[in-house]
Amino acid sequence: MKKTSYQKQERGTLTFVYVLLTVLAIIWLFPIVWIVLTSFRAEGGAFVPYIIPKQFTLDNYKVLLTNASGNFPFVRWFFNTLFVSVFSCLFSTLITIAMAYALSRLRFKLRKPFLKVALVLNMFPGFMSMIAIYYILKAMNLTGSLFALILVYSSGAALGFYIAKGFFDTVPMALDESAMIDGANKWQIFTKITLPLSKPIIVFTALGAFTAPWMDFIFAKIIMGDKVESYTIAIGLFTMMTKSTANSLFMAFTAGCVLIAIPITLLFIYLQRFYVEGITSGSVKG
Repeated sequence: MKKTSYQKQERGTLTFVYVLLTVLAIIWLFPIVWIVLTSFRAEGGAFVPYIIPKQFTLDNYKVLLTNASGNFPFVRWFFNTLFVSVFSCLFSTLITIAMAYALSRLRFKLRKPFLKVALVLNMFPGFMSMIAIYYILKAMNLTGSLFALILVYSSGAALGFYIAKGFFDTVPMALDESAMIDGANKWQIFTKITLPLSKPIIVFTALGAFTAPWMDFIFAKIIMGDKVESYTIAIGLFTMMTKSTANSLFMAFTAGCVLIAIPITLLFIYLQRFYVEGITSGSVKG
């Protein structure tokens, strides 16, 4: 049976799409593969005219993991970042979910003007306020502390409620009304009915709240200053790439990049289905 012109055209289109996606995947994966291979490279020097190392070694990882009290205490930076990310995630998720639920379910005066103001404020990048935040923290004698980072990341979470609010808008009000008829109060409705149905948006919010401090550099650098022992990973790895150390520590730097990518990658792989569902559900209504 001969193929029709439409089938040939469709097959040609699919072939082009798959080739294009393959090329884009290679382009996207190339820097990642290069960094991973460089982290195992035994030859010194920041840049070499080849990708695959001639000799493989684990010494680059040993330099990071054993330099606990030196100029580059990677392990301490790692746990500093983990500490800030975990507590920021907990506080930010609690604030965002509670605020989104209140704005979705409750009707009160100035609710709509507040939503409009919040929408306008979300259009401005957060780093525009970093100088003001720095001086506020300095006046409170909090600069250079991990608590200051947790405070900044958690405080900024309140404006990220729009997607979560959109998700709560999709939960039928009939469930709330049925529970109220049975004698449940708003807290019981929220904890026993709405939250169990909101796992996707909770996971989505928590992932965003965790990854933001994990990868942030601007706020962390401004707040932490020159206090090396309180650095997060982003600042610590940046300090390794000075003119005097970039050539000798470049392989250790790439090893650090691999190590900090592992927790986030595993987290996203494990929670991917909830992450995607949270985005799509929260975008149904605004």
